[in-house]
Amino acid sequence: MMFENETLLSISLLFPSVVAVAIFVYGFIGWSIRVSLSKWKGLTPDFTWVGLAQYQELFKDPRFLIDVRNTVMFTVLFIAGCLIIGLTLAILLDQKLKGESIFRSIFLFPMSISFIASGVVWGWLMNPATGSRTAGINLIFKSLGLNSLISLWHSTPQPWGMAFTVIPAVWMLSGYTMALYLGGMRAISDDLREAARVDGASEFEIYRYIVFPMLQPVTLSAVIILGHMSLKIFDLIVALGNKDIRLDVPGIYMWVTTFDGTNYAQGAAIGVLMLISVAILVIPYLVQNIRTETEL
Repeated sequence: MMFENETLLSISLLFPSVVAVAIFVYGFIGWSIRVSLSKWKGLTPDFTWVGLAQYQELFKDPRFLIDVRNTVMFTVLFIAGCLIIGLTLAILLDQKLKGESIFRSIFLFPMSISFIASGVVWGWLMNPATGSRTAGINLIFKSLGLNSLISLWHSTPQPWGMAFTVIPAVWMLSGYTMALYLGGMRAISDDLREAARVDGASEFEIYRYIVFPMLQPVTLSAVIILGHMSLKIFDLIVALGNKDIRLDVPGIYMWVTTFDGTNYAQGAAIGVLMLISVAILVIPYLVQNIRTETEL
């Protein structure tokens, strides 16, 4: 009887959340898919069925193709930058330096800042103005006589202008990646390292042949987390480029198409494609995790 009461209580506690998720997540996903298959354009709903016409138009749209290119560039550089810097910082902190907790806090602090706030600040720092109006980091370069390093930053002609938008994103998330790697390193038994040292292995060899192979699950998790964030990036790019077409990404195009152009069908199609891209990245990882847990 007590078991039945506990089961009923558990169901009653979970039921509101399940209903909310079913309506506001999966229900809205289904609604977006239905809208993307219509020709709704304008404030008056029009659910006339057009099949995949909206998707076909998108893949013929030069702007959307630019968005895809920008997203791929941003994703690759963002993930690579976070992994390299995060792993480097984790290795340094793994040496059990004095004041490690202070350094951890400093490296993790940028993650507490929102993308929009970070984008505004980095927009000031990466001010592309030159000549008498030089400001931000360029002004520092000019003061130090390093004029060759003065850059237009995100205003650089495409496709390389998009690469500079990665800088604030890497600054924000490399500390988080460091925390993932550091947790993975601290989970490795010290006895294993000591055994390798007794066998004559150098610190470099210990990291190369023991630590790094055992960090592969951590790397995979970091790639999934960072990848899904980069695929739906929006606020950081808006704060940096103010909807500059050269820095356009699908999230911005969806906003402009839906709310500025009132083309709800095409906007929904862009949103569905973004969802599919994230699902392609995340779902195999979740399936693999479930299989691993089941086997254990």
